[in-house]
Amino acid sequence: MSGHPVSPAISRRSGWHWRRVLGMALVAFGALLLLSQAWQFVRSSPVVWQALLGGSAAALATALGALPVLFSQRLSERVQDTLFGFGAGVMLAACAFSLIMPGLEAAKSQMLWGGGAWAAGGVVGCAILLGAAVLMLMDKALPHEHFIKGREGQDALAGRKLRRTWLFVFAIALHNLPEGLAIGVGYAGTDSVGANALATGIAIQDVPEGLVVAVALLAAGYRRGVAVALGMASGLVEPLGAVIGAGIVEQSAAMLPWGLGFAAGAMLFVISHEIIPESHRKGHEAFATGGLMVGFVLMMLLDTALG
Repeated sequence: MSGHPVSPAISRRSGWHWRRVLGMALVAFGALLLLSQAWQFVRSSPVVWQALLGGSAAALATALGALPVLFSQRLSERVQDTLFGFGAGVMLAACAFSLIMPGLEAAKSQMLWGGGAWAAGGVVGCAILLGAAVLMLMDKALPHEHFIKGREGQDALAGRKLRRTWLFVFAIALHNLPEGLAIGVGYAGTDSVGANALATGIAIQDVPEGLVVAVALLAAGYRRGVAVALGMASGLVEPLGAVIGAGIVEQSAAMLPWGLGFAAGAMLFVISHEIIPESHRKGHEAFATGGLMVGFVLMMLLDTALG
């Protein structure tokens, strides 16, 4: 007796299944190979290795901040806005004392033709504007969702096709990438003590930031476990940004003032476009401003005491 013939439709589905498995295997192999090469590069460079550790510490601080949401009730909106303001203050002081001022000094030391303060300020100023412009373009191009403002970016093309979870992930990545870049560029500079102060300050503000992210996701309707997991994962972009920032600046000393200014501009954009508006939308401007002042002074003290 002969068996039943296999239908062409079943044959096509079987072939498509094996092609998909093979494609996924090739992608996984390529990803592992890329990660292996990246790991060798990180371990071969002490500067990039320090940047990775600094970025990882910031990511860990974010995760620790999100963890208490598993066991606690939701924070009041006033407390959330105060913590938003605190984070903005830390980032503002980091921009001024850990990025812009060292960037100006680095630019002055490289002005071999005697350009002086005006030329150094022009270099760092252009870098600041460039960093803000790149973040603005990313903000316009990537679909993402804010906790209060709602959806932004290319919503008509892609945003409606994505789950809200991924829109929040994109928004958090846009927020944290400049912090990672700042850490990496800081370690690529000549002041390791100042870089440690910068990484410490960012890690300190990442603790309440992780808490606020998890609480905001919980308030947006996500399950407690999902909100905490996303809050903990929101800092993972910081080690990546730190490695990228340190790797680029390490290749050329001339890139240091540009890297410091770029990171400052990106952070300033996030502060003005994201954090401060979010903290002022619910009528708690006084508490948000108070948090900003405390955060600024704390980061200033860290930078001056440790740097």
